Amino acid sequence: MIKNHNEDNSKKIDDKSTFQGDCTTKSGFVAVVGRPNAGKSSLLNWLVGEKIAMVSHKANATRRRSKIIALHKNSQIIFIDTPGIHEQERLLNQFMLDEALKAMGDCDLIIFLSPVTDKIHHYLDFLEKNSKNTPHMILLTKTDQVSNEKVLKKIMEFSKYQDKFLSLIPISIKKGISQDYILGEISKYIPKHPYLYDPQILTTENMRDIYKEYIRESIFENTSEEIPYFADVVIDGIEEKEDIECIDANIIVEKKSQKGIIIGKNGQTLKRIGKNAREKIEKIINKKVFLKIFVTIKPGWSQNKDLLKKLGYILD
Repeated sequence: MIKNHNEDNSKKIDDKSTFQGDCTTKSGFVAVVGRPNAGKSSLLNWLVGEKIAMVSHKANATRRRSKIIALHKNSQIIFIDTPGIHEQERLLNQFMLDEALKAMGDCDLIIFLSPVTDKIHHYLDFLEKNSKNTPHMILLTKTDQVSNEKVLKKIMEFSKYQDKFLSLIPISIKKGISQDYILGEISKYIPKHPYLYDPQILTTENMRDIYKEYIRESIFENTSEEIPYFADVVIDGIEEKEDIECIDANIIVEKKSQKGIIIGKNGQTLKRIGKNAREKIEKIINKKVFLKIFVTIKPGWSQNKDLLKKLGYILD
């Protein structure tokens, strides 16, 4: 788990009542959803002030639900980062859609991310999939990329559905509105409840999964469009020493040609992937890392239910 180093938030740690039963606190689950590549993970990293969620400019980078926890005054907001809402035939994509739908059904509040340049049909698709009518608010993102007139025009489009959502907030994570304001607005809609997690924790993900995601992110950053979607990562072993973390990892691909691209000429691509991932991991654990990566071919893994299960993608 990754702990919260924010000084203001850490002051609450000594107040045991916030964790054991103080009814003046709030705590709730908030699913962050939207189309692939809408900026969900970037938003969450910005809100908590730490790089926890995997980010890529390529679509469908996030494959599983993950919890990222933020504190705001007397509220503990447990964000659920989700895969993009999309329809594809591959079993892996079906798992990803199911992850998003489960998050929508199990939370107290949904944040729907809509880049300001998106067509309204993405929102209409979300409304159809929100079968439990879980309350939701809309964040109209990337507003710094267009004129104020275009932002107002998009707000008017959404106003036709104002009976469906709690609020609509135009934002840009690069300028303008603050994290504190967004967290405050979200806090209005979560229930009064004792904190569900220790206030020091930023995410409930274990380090093995975090290491895996950093390596996957490095694959996205260092290979062509096709490769990341047919690759996954298995952490075979972790040895924790006082001054260094030793990690053995295996990149899984479907074809010999994909393995060749991952490795690259004279192993250069694999070296870049390893160096990039190692630097990310060292930054978050504040310790040196020795990362050893192999590449293994498992034909058709993204379409094989048994292989997907072994990789942690369990389909109902």
